[in-house]
Amino acid sequence: MSSVRISIVLAGLMALAAVGGIAARPTAKPPGSAPRYILEDTVPKQFGDWRLLPQSSAQVVNPQTKELLDKLYSQILSRTYVNGQGYRVMLALAYGDEQRGDLQAHKPEVCYPAQGFKLLSNDPAELATPFGGIAARRLNTVLGPRQEPVTYWFTMGDTAVKSKFEQRLVEIRLGLTGQVPDGLLFRVSSIDESTQRAFQMQDAFITDLLKAVPARDRMRLSGLGAAASPG
Repeated sequence: MSSVRISIVLAGLMALAAVGGIAARPTAKPPGSAPRYILEDTVPKQFGDWRLLPQSSAQVVNPQTKELLDKLYSQILSRTYVNGQGYRVMLALAYGDEQRGDLQAHKPEVCYPAQGFKLLSNDPAELATPFGGIAARRLNTVLGPRQEPVTYWFTMGDTAVKSKFEQRLVEIRLGLTGQVPDGLLFRVSSIDESTQRAFQMQDAFITDLLKAVPARDRMRLSGLGAAASPG
């Protein structure tokens, strides 16, 4: 397919998405209604070779002000885990009951530099898991002597999305049934001068976590549905 035809198709889809979004705009989530799920209960405190460190030991960076975080997200979970070899992985989950307009999740490649980090690289990545591939991004950030490689992805509803266009399509699909889209930013990072080692350990952490949770929670965390049990 030529680039011209691709552009025409994309333009048509965007026009359809805009019209559909107006026709199927859902009502806002009722104030005070119960959250769709609880992050604290979703993520186990111990799984595989990983165990939770006390909160006082955590070094998770939340490169946004508390006021902005409270506006963007209804739940935030920040934890640090350690394995049997003493390697630490920091987990940060940010969940929003309503992910429309200004409430759409901010990306780490924007938030980290805003906190003073230097962004050394920002690359797409396909994470291989026993349940399927996850379209993610890999960042390498540094702040003084602290080098912190980051892996993250974003889900909307039960679907992992890679772009604002994909977010819009999911929003419209959910809107057709009157649902307000929720969203989850899933981020792991490590303080490690070796980027390759950091990403390998993060992948192991992610795989162990996805193996440890039920299929429904796995779908919410990663956008991946049920699959054959890993061997």
